Amino acid sequence: MYNHILVPVAPDHINDCSTSLDAASRLLAEGGTVSVLSVLEELPSYIGSYFPPDQVQKSVSEFEERLSSVMGSAKISTHVVTGHPTNSILDWAEKHKADCIIVASHQPGLSDYLIGSTAARVVRHAQCSVVVLRG
Repeated sequence: MYNHILVPVAPDHINDCSTSLDAASRLLAEGGTVSVLSVLEELPSYIGSYFPPDQVQKSVSEFEERLSSVMGSAKISTHVVTGHPTNSILDWAEKHKADCIIVASHQPGLSDYLIGSTAARVVRHAQCSVVVLRG
């Protein structure tokens, strides 16, 4: 059983994470915590210059509210960060001392064999246990 489980959720899949949350609840130790993390990728600077300076923070805040309302449980903490998905997941897990990461994965395609999926990179580089759920 794990004391702090991180469930990364892609922004476009926040309504499809029930399997990951169910797995987290089964693996969670009594008194443990589940954190749901969504990573918004940063806009390239040449695109970002067309938006107001506070647009990124505004987008993060709005998405965090949406994520919290979808999760709808006081037992689940929600977090939204900006950055590269794999690096952000790994950094967040280490900084917040998650002892397990539950990632959803799809059936690999040709591009995954060449560059690797986010789930594959998390598995290779995480400093804690990783559970991969095949979709």
